[in-house]
Amino acid sequence: MLDDLDRRLLDILSANARISLKELAQEAGLSSPSTADRLRRLEDRGVITGFTVDVSPAALGYSLQAIVRVRPMPGMLHIVEKLIRDTPEFIECDKVTGEDCFIAKLLVRDMEQLDGILDRVAERAETNTSIVKSSPVKRRLPPLGSGGR
Repeated sequence: MLDDLDRRLLDILSANARISLKELAQEAGLSSPSTADRLRRLEDRGVITGFTVDVSPAALGYSLQAIVRVRPMPGMLHIVEKLIRDTPEFIECDKVTGEDCFIAKLLVRDMEQLDGILDRVAERAETNTSIVKSSPVKRRLPPLGSGGR
């Protein structure tokens, strides 16, 4: 279970994972050693699983983002899963219940690249693709309290 200080630390880190330990401690109202200890315990408990960098796909030349629903043909589930894993343009993929087996997020430079990737998948699965126009809600933390924030 998280206490108020743990939630405060996670809120601060989710806004800026590069914040220094000293600044984090100041914003949370703790000493640096106490803050370091709390962070270590959050990592040990599996609450914090890593620190990452947020990179702009557009700055790297990826102008299109697509959501692809994938329904493998009979006997192709593991082959399609491996194909998705081995295609670096698939930046995220969830195995789901329902008619489709996978819902994946794909970043590509242009429509030609999208078609090439989808053609490889289509040899083993049916796909349904939607181009992302905007992302009104970026990836974020869920509510950290027992009844919301």
